Amino acid sequence: QVQLVESGGGLVQAGGSLRLSCAASGRTFSSYTMGWFRQAPGKEREFVVHISWIGGSTYYADSVKGRFTISRDNAKNTVYLQMNSLKPEDTAVYYCAASRLSGVYATTDYYYWGQGTQVTVSS
Repeated sequence: QVQLVESGGGLVQAGGSLRLSCAASGRTFSSYTMGWFRQAPGKEREFVVHISWIGGSTYYADSVKGRFTISRDNAKNTVYLQMNSLKPEDTAVYYCAASRLSGVYATTDYYYWGQGTQVTVSS
């Protein structure tokens, strides 16, 4: 199994920045893609971005493209999400997830999930 632990969430003003981390352990070699999702109160969980462990290819949701940057440190089995120019609509619980598939963005395509970390952006 793969265990995922997110950290780095917090409260920031609009326009501010946060850096989230996702530490992975277990059978990470069985996973091909790491993704970030978010869920705001009363809304469905939505895709934010994903990255491949091998090659580092990325894909961003239009809502965050140009503001968020995903990266990975394979040696540390850690994925990061640098969030800049944060907006109030970015407020959500952010989840790290792992998939054995490539190029996927649906929640149902991800097999392992972290506990989530709260990101709150005030106006």
